[in-house]
Amino acid sequence: AIAHALSQPQPQPMLTQGSMLRRFALPLLAVRPRSPALRMLSTRVTMPPGCHFNTPLLESAPLSELMGTTVLLKMDALQPSGSFKDRGMAYLCAELKQKGATSLISSSGGNAGHAVAVVGRKLGMRVRVIVPETTKPIMLTKIRAQGAEVTVHGANWNEADELARELVAADSAAEYVSPYDDPLLWRGHSSIIDELAEAGVRPGGIVASVGGGGLLCGLIEGLERHGWQDTTLITAETEGASCFAAAMEAKKPVRLSAITSVATSLGALQTADAAFERASRHPTLPKLVTDAEAVGACASLLDDHRVLVEPACG
Repeated sequence: AIAHALSQPQPQPMLTQGSMLRRFALPLLAVRPRSPALRMLSTRVTMPPGCHFNTPLLESAPLSELMGTTVLLKMDALQPSGSFKDRGMAYLCAELKQKGATSLISSSGGNAGHAVAVVGRKLGMRVRVIVPETTKPIMLTKIRAQGAEVTVHGANWNEADELARELVAADSAAEYVSPYDDPLLWRGHSSIIDELAEAGVRPGGIVASVGGGGLLCGLIEGLERHGWQDTTLITAETEGASCFAAAMEAKKPVRLSAITSVATSLGALQTADAAFERASRHPTLPKLVTDAEAVGACASLLDDHRVLVEPACG
């Protein structure tokens, strides 16, 4: 969600619609209007063709009314795999292929594994994905449908990742693909900001969910590349999967003991060191929501825009 500051937002914390009371845990940003005159400060990321989409940027009338300012939605649920992760995976996997790689091994809570499977198939590469026991059966089916080999291992992503790294160490032909902790991945994710600039939108604030921190790293990289250091980044996590908020509060990376949220695709026990470092130098507001609030927001998005997303997006 992108809060494009065209006017001073007015506090409106509650909105009723029929019998449903909807509560949005989003900050109300008091930021100055932006000039429509934008200037590209450097060359945009060159993304590999055919592996991701320049997704629509839609104005949300209900959210704009609620927030008292224009709210735009970057519809990355329309990427080939259904999430923004296609961006980073496209850039990373294409770079690995250019260097001669033919086999990829990744660990994932679901979405990253699906993205690498989709991209790997398009690039003609063998893909193996290690997922934890918390991964939903429908995601296992989706990953396998892309021709990838799937192994279920461990109670959480960290345990699945340990096995993935062991398999890479034992296979000289395989390259490891991190779901969130790789500079090439972040560069691919930064293409979101390039697309905003091309659309003539310089937002006052950007709301994005955060798990391991790959998207966050990419957004900050893109904002800095365009000289938008004054755009506030609001990170959203569910209680029970809030390693980033814990790190920001402790002023150092924190490892959670377990993931207890229904938003399992946010299920990294510890955020990437780079995510903490980049957020520490950029205006960043960590926000926590309950599982019920996240699921309620999914229902609201379905009502308002006929788009169904998972709790990690809600």
